[in-house]
Amino acid sequence: MISFEEYRDIVSELMDELPDEFFRELSGGVVASEATVIPDYAQGNDLFTLGKYQIFSRVRQITMYKGSFDRVYPHADAGEAREILRGVLRHEIRHHLESMGGIHDDSSLEAADEREKRTYLSKHSLP
Repeated sequence: MISFEEYRDIVSELMDELPDEFFRELSGGVVASEATVIPDYAQGNDLFTLGKYQIFSRVRQITMYKGSFDRVYPHADAGEAREILRGVLRHEIRHHLESMGGIHDDSSLEAADEREKRTYLSKHSLP
């Protein structure tokens, strides 16, 4: 398991891979948190939020959750963590870019996430 400092450093290095304009108006920046986050619709301890794009009080922010990462990938070394976190960060950046562009149709990541949520719930609902 990587340390919080390693996690934070990896996230920072992954941000450096992306063009500066992707971070325009991301006024809250990208924050590494030690929290473990379970979505409110989860049916048990089988689903964790690895990253989240949020808009609150005009602040746009991405939070990356190390506690959740540790629960899903407890044996990931730094190299594995880098590859996984690259995908998570780019997922959240896409949410930001689509939000900035006003993209909320069926082709959006927001819509895809909602479809995944419905699929998860349909598999976990009582017969």
